[in-house]
Amino acid sequence: MPESFQDVLAELKAIVGDNYVIDSTGDQEAYVVDWRGRYRGHAVAVVKPGSTAEVAAVVRYCVDKRLSIVPQGGNTGMCGAATPDDGAFNVVIRLDRLRRVRDVSPLANTITVEAGCILAEVQAAATAVDRYFPLSLGAEGSCQIGGNISTNAGGTAVLRYGPMRDLVLGLEVVLPDGRIFNGLRALRKDNTGYALKQLFIGAEGTLGIVTAAVLKLFAPPRSSALALLKLQNVEQALQIMQRLRGAVGDRLGSLEIMSRSQIEAIAETVPHVTIPFELTTPWYLIVELTDTLAGIDLNDPLATVLSDAMDAGLAEDAVLASSLAQAKAIWAVRHSVSEGNKRSGYVVSHDSVVPLERQAAFVTNVEARIMAAVPHARVVMHGHIGDGNIHVVALIDRDRCSDPATTADLVAEINEIVDNETAAQGGAISAEHGIGITNRGRLARVADPLDIDLMRGVKQLLDPNGLMNPDKIFANKRAGAA
Repeated sequence: MPESFQDVLAELKAIVGDNYVIDSTGDQEAYVVDWRGRYRGHAVAVVKPGSTAEVAAVVRYCVDKRLSIVPQGGNTGMCGAATPDDGAFNVVIRLDRLRRVRDVSPLANTITVEAGCILAEVQAAATAVDRYFPLSLGAEGSCQIGGNISTNAGGTAVLRYGPMRDLVLGLEVVLPDGRIFNGLRALRKDNTGYALKQLFIGAEGTLGIVTAAVLKLFAPPRSSALALLKLQNVEQALQIMQRLRGAVGDRLGSLEIMSRSQIEAIAETVPHVTIPFELTTPWYLIVELTDTLAGIDLNDPLATVLSDAMDAGLAEDAVLASSLAQAKAIWAVRHSVSEGNKRSGYVVSHDSVVPLERQAAFVTNVEARIMAAVPHARVVMHGHIGDGNIHVVALIDRDRCSDPATTADLVAEINEIVDNETAAQGGAISAEHGIGITNRGRLARVADPLDIDLMRGVKQLLDPNGLMNPDKIFANKRAGAA
């Protein structure tokens, strides 16, 4: 370890420049606290490299001095994976300055971008060449591509295009020893040994720092239709999905569900969002059809399916968006769930995924079990019902969460209920948010021990000192500061 923290700051400034190192007496608040304000850590410095070479140099310096490395993108994650702990020897590496679009190929349908690119910027760069990048999240105006890759982000288009893992062709990664893995190959077919890039997708920065990626592009949707359905239960949504797939096939782009309680939480706390429909049933389903051909009338087949569904008693009512503005207003409700929940109370959120056939039972059982055990909780739900991912959220009055010990016990009780029901339905505790700090203990409790052993083996191979984003996903032994 250097003689003083001032030595650390001086060495880091020599690598990236004086203006790109924020010390502990500076304005670190935005970098050491997670988006939900749940976790607060400490950093010797927040460093903002301007190139992959500078990232690698910072990593090599940190390894030499036994400083823990915390990669951070837009810091919009839900599980604390980008937040340092309260130790004395953390360096946060922000990727904001790695923001170039290195290449766009309309012929190959690829775009090569640096990790600090904002998701919305990647979408815009694709649009500029008449292509489409389908990942869409509520935080797309601030989340970064590197973070999207490191958490294997899902979003509202997984039903048709898959999660981030399905959208990545190649990666550039700074490894925990400072070497640069150059896997930026824009190849659709590559069977030359192990698919090493897959190790880093969804690894939450524990195996290296993603600095650039080759991403898939698609023909843009040129025709669309959107509707909101009012339902009595989740089983109706599943039956409607089956009818839609039979009628329109791959034109079914998104299928998003929200409970009435979820929408009420948004209506009560997010003033800039107007609910463009009456709340008259327990569940609300957003259906969006898209086609790459211009001039295709998708409203007609959508209206036919919806009419038949209502005739069959599968929906109480349906609102077919008559304009782009109306469609955006409906999507605005869906994209405001995280903000509405955060404003509504102390959030105990879950990212469960269960087989489609068991979604209805999961939703019914888990709500009943939470309400029986914690009657003062407000249970709200939303999710990507077409891919099995339902977010169960318990909102607790903040007055009941003033004592940390009592709050921890309450959270543990709710988590155990959700986890047990998820396991009973053959599911997994995280579909798209990851593990981070929040779900580390839960993973250890429910995961197959062999899975944990294999993951620890990979971690040990790539990061023997345990310095790369330590204690995320699972607790790991870290080499102490010298």
